[in-house]
Amino acid sequence: MEENNMAKQTWLITGVSSGFGRSMTTQLLEAGNTVIGTVRNTTKVQDLVDDYPDTFICETLDVTDVPAIHQLVDQLAATHTIDVLVNNAGYGLFGAAEELGDQDVDKIIATDLTGSIQMIRSVLPHMREQGHGRIIQISSYGGQVAYPGNSMYHAAKFGIEGFCESVAQEVAPFNIGVTIVEPGGARTEFRYGSAQVANLMPAYDDNPAHAFLAMLDPANGLAPGDPNRMAARIIESVDQTPAPLHMVLGSDALAKTIARLQDRVAEYQAETDLAASTDFPAGE
Repeated sequence: MEENNMAKQTWLITGVSSGFGRSMTTQLLEAGNTVIGTVRNTTKVQDLVDDYPDTFICETLDVTDVPAIHQLVDQLAATHTIDVLVNNAGYGLFGAAEELGDQDVDKIIATDLTGSIQMIRSVLPHMREQGHGRIIQISSYGGQVAYPGNSMYHAAKFGIEGFCESVAQEVAPFNIGVTIVEPGGARTEFRYGSAQVANLMPAYDDNPAHAFLAMLDPANGLAPGDPNRMAARIIESVDQTPAPLHMVLGSDALAKTIARLQDRVAEYQAETDLAASTDFPAGE
């Protein structure tokens, strides 16, 4: 990747031990940027610590620990200008809603939704004071399109997208841009390593809720998305002004997103008379 005007920026990225976080971190470091990467297990990034002792800063963080988020961001902002925040930490949870335990529900909301919200809230005062910043939220086309067997993942992604769309309007006057990244399937640990599956119930066998089992098996074909190419497009987006609010990665993901949005518009248009029937008559 050629060096450009991003070369001296400092990026704060959560979850850099694998997947998009790892790919982005490697490309950014190779281009001369400074990356503050958070992990839960430092051994997975020891090679980056060794290879980039001056520009890779490894921090241990569990994004479900809200006080730790605030403490770390404030500590980092005291010595660094955080130009870009990338909320990347997260995981997939599969299973019918009835098959999920209470702890399953609480954990994925704390990780995929609340953790991202609190990272953004923590960094905003510092970006506002410095007069610039870019927030990149890794979501999924599953933040727009819902499938059976993914209810809590969709709950987190639909939720973080609504949060980011609102925040983007709030912070634009401070020269802070927000981009929601919506990748399709990619060949990362998200699908083939870190995905978590509920305690499956026989009642849901041969039910659409268990269709995900075929997707998680590499023997049925690998995901089309290249995480390195996706990471490169995410990095390049920081040069775009204004920041793109949504960025879909993967042609299949884009086609499915557009189809769902078109269906949704048609569903709402069909309710025109119903919606109007609840208004006071004109003049009243």
